[in-house]
Amino acid sequence: MLPSSVAELREAIAAGRIKRRSVKDEVRENLVARMRESATGAPIFPGIVGYDETVIPQVVNAILSRHNFILLGLRGQAKSRLLRALTGLLDEQIPVVPGCEIHDDPLSPLCAICRARARVEADGLPVAWLTREARYVEKLATPDVTIADMIGDLDPIKAARAGLDLADETTMHYGLLPRAHRGIFAINELPDLAGKIQVGLFNILQEGDVQIKGYPVRLPLDVLMVFSANPEDYTARGKIITPLKDRIGSEIRTHYPATRAHAMTITEQEAWLDRGSVQVPAFVREAIEEVAFQARQEPKIDKRSGVSQRLPISLIENVVSNAERRALLAGETPIVPRITDIYAALPAITGKFELEYEGELRGADNVARDVIRAAVANVFTGYFPNADVRQVTDWFDLGGNLQVDDTLPASELLTRTADVQGLRELAAQAGIGERAPAALVAAAVDFVLEGLYAQKKISRSDEFQYQGAEPPRRGPRGPAAEPLVDRELPLRGEKKKYYN
Repeated sequence: MLPSSVAELREAIAAGRIKRRSVKDEVRENLVARMRESATGAPIFPGIVGYDETVIPQVVNAILSRHNFILLGLRGQAKSRLLRALTGLLDEQIPVVPGCEIHDDPLSPLCAICRARARVEADGLPVAWLTREARYVEKLATPDVTIADMIGDLDPIKAARAGLDLADETTMHYGLLPRAHRGIFAINELPDLAGKIQVGLFNILQEGDVQIKGYPVRLPLDVLMVFSANPEDYTARGKIITPLKDRIGSEIRTHYPATRAHAMTITEQEAWLDRGSVQVPAFVREAIEEVAFQARQEPKIDKRSGVSQRLPISLIENVVSNAERRALLAGETPIVPRITDIYAALPAITGKFELEYEGELRGADNVARDVIRAAVANVFTGYFPNADVRQVTDWFDLGGNLQVDDTLPASELLTRTADVQGLRELAAQAGIGERAPAALVAAAVDFVLEGLYAQKKISRSDEFQYQGAEPPRRGPRGPAAEPLVDRELPLRGEKKKYYN
């Protein structure tokens, strides 16, 4: 039974049932306890993948040092998720003065109203309990944020109605920072915060108090302050002023997943694929992740902007949707995505990166196709490092060709490819199992075809069959009846692929 009055709270503290400590000490001690548990396999920060050997040890050091800290990294590197995970290191509940805007400690209140109540009610002052989730305050920094938003202001209307002088503490309207008292205050994209607002954070970081409008109002707040920022945005959108950086205890660099396995774990954790009977082959998952890895090293894509881990998350959702569309049209189960579906999911890729000048000339869709092709080639090499593909390539060299499209049912795809010598045997080496359903076998066959195309061992041409309207025509330089195949223009209809 939790104490409901100050008298009961004092008794519980004296008996050792409740601990009374600062936020940084609380987070530190709970972290120490969790680290002892982690020896049995429990993660320190559940849901954070790929940082066990790099970022998390630095965060642990910062917390053990009782530091305010900042996470520096490009977009999509789980900075906000890691900051929010800090709430798990807070106590489940803490005692507060009921109705207090800044969650005052009943035994040592800061605000004038709570101090007055404590003097009048003494040990009979009621005690409420605040959950750990309510002790986390997050603010996205934008240029229009004011010092009143962050710290607070004096409310002249409140003063006039109560007949009080503006210097009276009870006329204060508290900002976000005082409302995070006895909790964690996170500021995302710190460089976007105006310089004069950053100056307003000096006192809280160094002396641990705030001052309002020049009046002698001092609030020695108890708060753990954490920040996030994109280091490449300093010159483009603002910067962290040097005195503020000097007062931040630890600066921690984040990064993208270092391995494909880590990236696949993150995508599986975040992507929405719960649509009934969906089976995503391992080679499709790997190709999707490899798209992000290839994009991060593609010279036509701006590396300073970064390629977010949200790319493979959005991409796999769109890939599965294209497979679901095909399965619905064909009446097939289960839903099995193919490599071809990755090309159909360009809208999930092109908005996730910024292009260099050369990339702008080539166009986002064409750059994305180049990236997909490089990703498929890399994954195909991993699955077939020493495979003999001469039977398949010879079949095409002797004049064989295949016509397929995104909506081709699995049974039809297998029928059309049945005559290609060695193709089914290669597909069986993709790890699909001997008794795999037709849709999975079709996906493996498609993987082999796309892999050979990506490695330039066979060629492929695309043709768009327009529906409901005449196709656009080329300009005066091309034949009058030749369809325009510029991939940058919207194309309506069905896309057919010819392997030869």
